[in-house]
Amino acid sequence: MSQTTTYNVPGMTCDHCKRAVTAELSGVEGVTSVDVDLGTKIVTVNGDSLDDAALRAAIEEAGYEAV
Repeated sequence: MSQTTTYNVPGMTCDHCKRAVTAELSGVEGVTSVDVDLGTKIVTVNGDSLDDAALRAAIEEAGYEAV
């Protein structure tokens, strides 16, 4: 079952931030795509059977907080 989940990640400010968050989220089971919009600080994750706790943990592993 395909899902889309969005997170507000206010600490992201640059391309390095975008790459770090994308890399961590891409490694989570079920994730098929990640879109990071630095202008709005919104991260959109698409995939199958997404686990909110795992996605939040990946964002934290990248050094940011999802609110």
